[in-house]
Amino acid sequence: MAHKVTYEYNGVAKEINFSYSEFRNMHEAVAHAEGIDLTKFLKMEQELQSITRDKHAARNYRDAEFLKMGFTDLYFHKNGGKR
Repeated sequence: MAHKVTYEYNGVAKEINFSYSEFRNMHEAVAHAEGIDLTKFLKMEQELQSITRDKHAARNYRDAEFLKMGFTDLYFHKNGGKR
C-alpha cells in the first residue's frame, strides 16, 4: 500500500500519494503538488544544517516556513493509514 500525506493549504484539505523515490520528505511533496518552487528554501535549509549541530533547527525552520506558505496540518500516513 502506498504512503499518503494529508494537509491543508490555504484552508483547503487535501491528500496526495507519497513516494521516497520522488521526494526526500513530505514537505517537498506538498510543495510540488501546489506548484511551489523550493529552490531558495532548500538552499537556506542546507546552509542552516551546515552551520548548526542542532538537528531540530532545520526541522523548526522547515515547519515555520511552511506555515508562512499557507500549509497546516501536515501528516504522513505510512502504508496509507489514517490519522
